[in-house]
Amino acid sequence: MVGRVADEIVLSAEERVFLEAQVRRHKAARSLSDRCRMILLCAEGLQSKEVGAQLGVHEHTVGKWRRRFVKDRIEG
Repeated sequence: MVGRVADEIVLSAEERVFLEAQVRRHKAARSLSDRCRMILLCAEGLQSKEVGAQLGVHEHTVGKWRRRFVKDRIEG
């Protein structure tokens, strides 16, 4: 059985710099840094299931943030 095809994420240089900075920031909320980490891993071509396993979250959570990023970019 074939699942839904995940939206591909291609980051601009500015988006990548912003996301990586949020992951490294000590004062960033944990939830924000986790979401940024998810998007960075998705941009590397990993599937939601793989990202979820690496970060200890459900693949549906990864899919939600992937869709939001594709739709609204950083603002999402």
